[in-house]
Parts: sequence; C-alpha cells; structure tokens
Amino acid sequence: MSTQKEKAVEFRKLHVQGDILVIANAWDAGSARIFEQAGFPAIGTTSGGIAYSLGLPDGQKIARDDMLQAITRIAHRVNIPVTADIEAGYADKPSDLADTIIRLASTGTVGLNLEDSTKNPQNPLYDLKTQTERISTVRKIADLVDIPLVINARSDVLLLGKDDKNTNIKETIRRGIEYRKAGADCFFPVGAIDAETISQIVKGVGYPVNILANPNVPPVPELKRLGVRRVSVGSGPARATLGLIQRIAHELRTTGTYQTILEGSPSHNDSNKLFS
Repeated sequence: MSTQKEKAVEFRKLHVQGDILVIANAWDAGSARIFEQAGFPAIGTTSGGIAYSLGLPDGQKIARDDMLQAITRIAHRVNIPVTADIEAGYADKPSDLADTIIRLASTGTVGLNLEDSTKNPQNPLYDLKTQTERISTVRKIADLVDIPLVINARSDVLLLGKDDKNTNIKETIRRGIEYRKAGADCFFPVGAIDAETISQIVKGVGYPVNILANPNVPPVPELKRLGVRRVSVGSGPARATLGLIQRIAHELRTTGTYQTILEGSPSHNDSNKLFS
C-alpha cells in the first residue's frame, strides 16, 4: 500500500501527465468505496455532500472538527488518492488556517480545495493579497509536514464578482496567475461553464485547470480538447442521492409501493460484499 507522500506524488502527476483527470466527489466512506471500485484514479470530497449528510447546509456551516472527521473516514477506507474540499479553510487568520492544514495532513488526504469566498455577504471575496497569503500559508505548512499537498485554488469571482462578465473573466485569470505564484498547483474557476470562457481561462493562467461539471458544461472529451486537465462533480452525486430519497419517500407516502427502492439497488448481500 502506498504511503501518503507517495499518493501525493502520484496525484500531482495525474494533473500533468496522461489523460484528463476526472474526479468523483464522495460524501462518506461508502460513496468513496463505490467510486474507487468504479475505477476512478482519485477521489475528491464534497463539502456540500458531507454537510447534507449531517443535516446542515453547504457554505462552511459545518464545524471544522466534523468536516475533518468525515474526511478522515473517507481517506482511510480507500487506497487511491483523496483530495479534500475544505471550503475557505474554516479560518480567516493565517495561524488558524495553518492549524487546519496541519490537521488536514493527518487525515491521510493528499490535496485540498481552498476557496477565495469569505462566506460574508457584505464582503463575499477575499482580496487578492489576502488570498495569496492564505495559499502561501498552505504551501508552507505542506512543506513543513513534508507532504506535497496538491493545492486546488478555487476562485468564485465568476459567481460573486460584481462586474460584467468580461471583467470578471479578466479578474479570474489575474487571480489564477497570482495563486500559482503563491503555491497553487491547479486553478478551480467555479462558474466557468461555456467553452469560450473555459478556453480563455485555460490559456490565460497557463497551468492545470479544474472545471466543475454540471449539465451545462461541455462533456469531458470537449473539456480535454479545450486544455482542461481536471474535472470534478462537486456535490452533484450527493444531491442526486437526495433526489432519489425524495422519490422513494413520495412513492411510499402516496402509493405505498416500493419500486423506486428496488430499481437498480444492489441486494443486501451484494452491498455487504461491496464494502467488505
């Protein structure tokens, strides 16, 4: 079995070598095992999915300890690299962020997403200087603990920026370039959906770009053609599972039948084998 450091090196290589990296996002150990057995080379966690599983909304409403415990359970149940969605790091001060990263390194994960959104409606984005300092802090801690964590620097300018689209794209690219200088390994421009925007960002930042997939985003082969190196699905699978539960609940409450439960579901024995 590979060590955490070996997995981190392997995960880093997946961003620059071989085919486009497609990551499924897990919210518990069970979903992580399913994704691993499906053949994904790496798994991401989803902050939204983990929050939903604990009865909380997404958006850094979950306690840091609860998030780290969930991440640990996921990382310890699979043998492939796991990268963690830690939102904005559950910290504003660099010292508090450093503590988050030290604790994250002990979970067994080999990468992380770090957002530039503050979760404050009055001031929704960290300014560029502050966010680059935060990314630099993460890199310094990774070096200190001797785990080459892959930093996926997420920018929410396209979602939260108050300027017109073209200006927001330029600001997104500017941030991507500066985040790279601060120590980021991959850039995650959430809200980049259409091919033209994605292409501009890929060409503008000049290092691996992660695109968040949704039904309006081009399919993986097209993203590969555009130069994208990494694709993730965020809370999508977790929300799809919630939708299935809603349909099961509706059927039970209305018709009193169980077809939704039975369709496509593994047997009890097969489920046990899946996680053995």
